[in-house]
Amino acid sequence: MIPYRRVALLAALFPTMALAAPVQLFDHISISPDGSRLLSLQEPVGEPAASTISQPVLYTLPSGARSNLALCHGCEASAFAWRRDGQALAYVLKDPSVKTLSVWQTDKDGHHATQVLTFKGTLQSLSYGPKGQLGVLAIENAHRQPGAMEAGAAPTGEINAQIDEQRIATIENGHLNWQSPANLYVYEYDWRPDGEGFIATAAPGNGDDHWWIAKLHAIANGTDTVLYTPPQEQQLNLPRVSPDGKQVSFIGGLMSDYGAIGGDAYSLDLTKAGAKPVNLTPGLKATVTDLSWECGPGLIATGLKGDRSVIWSLQGGQRSLWEETMMLSNGRSEPSLSCAGQHTAIIRQSFEKAPEIAAGPIGQWKPVNQDNAALPARLKARSLTWKSDGYSVQGWLLEPLTRKPGMEQNGKVPMIVYVHGGPSSASNPRYFRDNSKLAMALLNAGYDVFMPNPRGSYGQGEAFTAANRRDFGHGDLRDVLRGIDAVEKIAPVDDHRLGLTGFSYGGYMTMWSVTQTNRFRAAVAGAGISNWLSYYGENNIDSWMVPFFGKSVYDDPDIYAHSSPILYIRQAHTPTFIFVGSADEECPMPQSQEFFHALQTLHVPSSLVIYPGQGHGMSDPKSWDDAVQRTIHWFDTYLTQ
Repeated sequence: MIPYRRVALLAALFPTMALAAPVQLFDHISISPDGSRLLSLQEPVGEPAASTISQPVLYTLPSGARSNLALCHGCEASAFAWRRDGQALAYVLKDPSVKTLSVWQTDKDGHHATQVLTFKGTLQSLSYGPKGQLGVLAIENAHRQPGAMEAGAAPTGEINAQIDEQRIATIENGHLNWQSPANLYVYEYDWRPDGEGFIATAAPGNGDDHWWIAKLHAIANGTDTVLYTPPQEQQLNLPRVSPDGKQVSFIGGLMSDYGAIGGDAYSLDLTKAGAKPVNLTPGLKATVTDLSWECGPGLIATGLKGDRSVIWSLQGGQRSLWEETMMLSNGRSEPSLSCAGQHTAIIRQSFEKAPEIAAGPIGQWKPVNQDNAALPARLKARSLTWKSDGYSVQGWLLEPLTRKPGMEQNGKVPMIVYVHGGPSSASNPRYFRDNSKLAMALLNAGYDVFMPNPRGSYGQGEAFTAANRRDFGHGDLRDVLRGIDAVEKIAPVDDHRLGLTGFSYGGYMTMWSVTQTNRFRAAVAGAGISNWLSYYGENNIDSWMVPFFGKSVYDDPDIYAHSSPILYIRQAHTPTFIFVGSADEECPMPQSQEFFHALQTLHVPSSLVIYPGQGHGMSDPKSWDDAVQRTIHWFDTYLTQ
């Protein structure tokens, strides 16, 4: 999925759009264990998008009084952690004027800052242990930022000569005391209640690549013990140790991206050697996306059920506590809560309602701020469901409030189908601040936007998420096309002026679709995949492919060929614009080049733009802005002339 992009509004591109009131966006919230304070990362309102750094703001509850956390000019704070008594706050500070990171600790009001560590490398996932000690995930002398979304290092010299190792450490007397062994890359961890060890997900070797084969480990004093080895088609996320230390819960499921969390909730008995995990949500027609022992009595799960955010209690069974069509999160892309000491806080938003922070018991949240309360809806959103091959599929139809002259022809309007990335993900109801979101740019340009959640998506249960396994493109395209049929029954959409776009897996679906159907008059593929056979050896995260294809490309090339657009390229006639970052490790540049070369050879109208130095995250606002401009121009050329 494409993360939120901060891109300036271009009056030249959207001359008919009135300037909208500024929107306050929240990247992250964290409530203190005593419920008296709430930390929020907030994007500055009204500043040039290319230079924005989210600022930490502290709220006093329940009054909502706020103060800014004092930082050096240009500095960026992250990895916020509350001490378990709620009286101290810690964070990682990045100062662009120095080459090291630092960790600071303040009181609960953000005052009396004390530096507790300087470190050359990367630091993330700060957390306080039961005895007040600080834990962190660290890479010493890292050669790049961790994560496959980041731009890859230049492929020169001896490949894999340096593999970064992310380890658990405690901060003691200004230094790191390593807790996990050096040959293990740790992704997530939680403290044991006695403060003497951790439960973590980890794998040896390349950290970007091996998350899909990570196991559940017990870690202490430089040693580790494997507690659980998941089956090939299951990835692990969010290990959470119970307050009594007797069990660990986690989310297990088929996941295509680290950080895009979804599956079933599991529990493993830590008191019995060789115990097997128990599925706490078997057959759930929804996706669990968050777990916590800190939200209330017992284990609380948050998830996605069709178009709704849902909260369940898993104490002694599964019981729904809250459901609504609003998106509830702590800043993540999936439904989630900020919980501590049985206090909860949420960011609440939808396509039509701007985000606001609220806090309180589950379902009884009270507003913390009113920054966006008066903002009007900027679009009209409708959730719809349809049947496809026995599945119930959900999606969103977004319509602009006003249209540019000439967009409506014979009572009908053009529509762009926007397929999300993943595929294990979903299009959720999130407020679009400006044209940095491609969907908002398309709406402001006068297009309807259809965002389907076909098989492979979150929101319908594990069977639905796994339904495109070993069948990429085939069943999910049928779901998308039937979704378009469903839209055309309820909205005046012109079937002769349909466009298609997507990024990452959505880019693949765009490349695939134009080789399977001529229904779309124009297409835009961002960071797509054209040839699964060659892709296997080009990307830096090939471990993700085996759970979805069943075997490696060397053991079963036919299943990779089955879903490769390039093998059907002679059926492509749709004008297609393609863009990608030159340093993309998830969907490497050669995949876009291969597809473009084929279209050019076959004289299909096409264009390719490669953005220098950009990884899969396309983090440079100017590059993303250029891609958005070109996308609108491409659709205008073929859908409005």
